[in-house]
Formats: sequence, structure tokens, C-alpha cells
Amino acid sequence: MPQSFDRAVSDWLEAEGIVDNAASSSPGDIADTAKVRGLLIAAARDERSVSYSEMLGLLGHRFTRPKMRALCKTLDAIDETGRAGGEPELAVLVVRESDRLPGQGWWIGVGERHGYKGEWGGANAAKFVRKVQQAAFDYWRAKTGE
Repeated sequence: MPQSFDRAVSDWLEAEGIVDNAASSSPGDIADTAKVRGLLIAAARDERSVSYSEMLGLLGHRFTRPKMRALCKTLDAIDETGRAGGEPELAVLVVRESDRLPGQGWWIGVGERHGYKGEWGGANAAKFVRKVQQAAFDYWRAKTGE
């Protein structure tokens, strides 16, 4: 993962007042794209999704909306780099606890890229998400050495 993405996300988080880079350089930081990517790859290999709250907890944070938005920026950076390398999306694995579907930002970006035009909830959305998640599961279970 290029360090430029780590730095750009980290700078954005600090500019928004979500984190203080000087005080939060631990590996559990929300902007640590390598750490978040590793957690997502492990989830993909286990063929499971993780909630926003669970992911923030794994990174040493309690759930708050600002931290969730910061996590979404990190997920965007991870997926942008992954797409450039021919990898399937990983952000699809981070879901709401209530319905196990990704949040609005994912639908606007990835859903549109895949041609999805339906509602962001319900049976059709769940079927679409399972298909995109399965692509990540299949890819990362087959890939070794990462």
C-alpha cells in the first residue's frame, strides 16, 4: 500500500479534527490503511463481513459518526489502490449492524461502478452485496503471500 494514501487520509482526518496525528500514530489508527487492509483481507479469507463498530473496535476506537466517516475515507483509499491493482473491493465487507449492508457512501461509489440502480436496502441490495462480497472472498482465499 503506497504511503501516500496513508498520509493523505491521515492529513484529511487531522484537518477535519477527527484525529490528532501528533498524538495518534499507533498501528490502531483509523488512517492506517495497511492495518485496515490487513483486517479486511483476514475477514475476506474467513468469508465474513464486519460491522463499522467492530472495525473501529479492532482499531482501538469506540463507534462515533465522525470516526465512522474517517474509516470510510480509509476504505475509499484502500479500494482505490486495490482497483488499480486489479483487486476486488474490500470496503463491501464493512457493513451496518442493523441490516449487514454497507452504508450510503459505498452505494454511491461502488454500486454505481457496478451498474447497480436499485434501493440501498432490502432483498435486491442484499443479493448484490453478497455477489460483490463473494468476489472478495474468492479472490483473497485463492491469493497467498499477502
